[in-house]
Amino acid sequence: MPDNVVQRGARRVYQGVIEHVTAHNADTRSLLIRVPEVNEFHFVPGQFISVAIPIDERRETRAYSLALSPQDGQPLEICLNLIAEGVGSHYLFGLGPGAPLSFTGPFGLFTLEHPREYETVFVAEGTAIAPIRAMIRHALGTSGHPPLTLLYTAADQAHLLYRAEFETLASQHPNFRFEQRVSASGRLSALLDEIEARYVRADAGRERHFYVCGVGNDVLRVRDLLRAAGYARRAVEYERW
Repeated sequence: MPDNVVQRGARRVYQGVIEHVTAHNADTRSLLIRVPEVNEFHFVPGQFISVAIPIDERRETRAYSLALSPQDGQPLEICLNLIAEGVGSHYLFGLGPGAPLSFTGPFGLFTLEHPREYETVFVAEGTAIAPIRAMIRHALGTSGHPPLTLLYTAADQAHLLYRAEFETLASQHPNFRFEQRVSASGRLSALLDEIEARYVRADAGRERHFYVCGVGNDVLRVRDLLRAAGYARRAVEYERW
């Protein structure tokens, strides 16, 4: 086992190093993390890692989704926003290139390992785009993938993360459609009426697969709307932050 990987019970503790910091806007950053001596970090798109956060004389952990796909290799990427009372985000915002970062993982069942047979619709808000981005990059790298649609909302253009990347991918892949929405709340509630009009009222088909990621009960509102309309339980996957 490499020196920078510690085994604790059934969990490996990886000793990573921050290679680069990307400032998306005033309160959102991506940390690109390299794990020396580990050639390949295995995970499924959509999974997260648990990052160690030192607080006083103890350590707590915070979960952050991996924002790149396994095909991208290292460095790994996590994306986070600065939360006023968030000890974890304040600690991570204080780190720069060269800083060590310990984490365990990967974890999580909100995943896309293989592209679905039918159209897949991704719905996300703000930083909840992180696991969705990993899934989309993975699916687009797979030949013969079905149509993919991304509905993404944020409070303003600056918080539509990876917007230029998604626009480029949409121009390169005819089967990928990227739709962005700026709303006052920046929450999934701003997409609810559109989802109902497009995927419930305007189309009787129920073969699509949905991945929904966001903050709070709006995620459940989207889930319940689609399942009540006849989409199979397993066809509406979600992760609530």
